[in-house]
Amino acid sequence: MKNNTLVVGMGEALWDVLPEGKKLGGAPANFAYHVSQFGLDSRVVSAVGDDKLGMEILDNFREKELNSMIEIVPYPTGTVQVELDAAGVPCYDIKEGVAWDNIPFTPALEDLAHNTRAVCFGSLAQRSVVSRETINRFLDAMPQDSDVLKIFDINLRQSFYTKEILCNSFRKCNILKINDEELVTVSRLFGYPGIDLQDKCWILLAKYNLKMLILTCGVNGSYVFTPGEVSFVETPKVNVADTVGAGDSFTAAFVASLLKGLSIRDAHKLAVQTSAYVCTQNGAMPVLPDYLTSGK
Repeated sequence: MKNNTLVVGMGEALWDVLPEGKKLGGAPANFAYHVSQFGLDSRVVSAVGDDKLGMEILDNFREKELNSMIEIVPYPTGTVQVELDAAGVPCYDIKEGVAWDNIPFTPALEDLAHNTRAVCFGSLAQRSVVSRETINRFLDAMPQDSDVLKIFDINLRQSFYTKEILCNSFRKCNILKINDEELVTVSRLFGYPGIDLQDKCWILLAKYNLKMLILTCGVNGSYVFTPGEVSFVETPKVNVADTVGAGDSFTAAFVASLLKGLSIRDAHKLAVQTSAYVCTQNGAMPVLPDYLTSGK
């Protein structure tokens, strides 16, 4: 393992159980898969149960040639029941007490942390104390170099977050990715007055000494704030198949581009293009076309 070259997606690995069947889910796998499509060495870190659903996740990763460090633990593999209401709007029931709530911090995981150049983590996998402590220990064990990236893709789900967990994650990360709805929730939680979204971003950037803050606003474009400047890119109009995993592909393309030496502006543009493409495809893990991944 070459020092400091790996990109890690860490947290939940689960099945979304929909009326028409089940689909592999979890932001960390989506992120790691797309990073690998940009030619970087990625790993997904999680846990599954010693059950049929768990083995199917491992088989799925192998089929996609997605490298992983997945522990098998004595808890059921994670599932999310997705049900549609009368208007066709999905509601989610994310099962608790599952395998990814219990990711152990092993010597192998500590070794992986020592060789990780970028990690992406969220708030959902921190709802339980075991996985939360593992994520924090992993972040602390990473190299201290200034070019190491710790991306907190906040991903608020149901009520599985607290002010304390968010505050700690803001302190541990150096890049924060958040959408406009999440920013409103966070502002309410942290008591920021009714100022506009951009001002809220500048406050968070300065308060937590972040390298960057990425704000996505759906069809209204996205921003990357850095202490010196702000990049804005409009969201392209595309025929949307579904938006599943689009945000994860944005983060993956952005991080991969930065690690390859692209400017923040160019990384941002490629992230937007990648996310838009994923929206035109079914599912979270389509194969990306060469014009995106080759850097041409």
